[in-house]
Amino acid sequence: MSLETLFAMSNLVVMPFWALMILLPHWSVTKRLIGSPLIVLPTALLYVALVLPEMISLTSSLLNPTLDGIAQLLATPRAALIAWAHFLTFDLFTGRWAYLESRAQHFSAWLMAPVLFFTFMLGPLGFVSYLILRYAYQFVRARKRVSAPVTARG
Repeated sequence: MSLETLFAMSNLVVMPFWALMILLPHWSVTKRLIGSPLIVLPTALLYVALVLPEMISLTSSLLNPTLDGIAQLLATPRAALIAWAHFLTFDLFTGRWAYLESRAQHFSAWLMAPVLFFTFMLGPLGFVSYLILRYAYQFVRARKRVSAPVTARG
């Protein structure tokens, strides 16, 4: 199978999960599917299948990394696909974590949609956005608890 075909297929494998988390976050099917960490397995296995044959050459570059060395390492279609599979796997895993935690904390699906979109498109930007949202929710909840009137019991 060509690298181009593997690239296209890897994108198609993760898209349904992102669509479910962003567009149908309350659907029971979404909750069941996203509840399993196995959703990242296809892209993780692609990564493993591509990286294992390259382990010897990768190890020397990664044990003592330099910016030029990493740039050269990623300068081939095969290496770019390896990196892409890595991105897809960990972005989906991070998005899954944020989705599950946000559902458990009853965060607004409207607020989570852009966070998940940014996680899908720009990984760490979405992750940082989620952390900001998470701490904002915690701050607001803590302020509500402090300012809630105490009722006398008789």
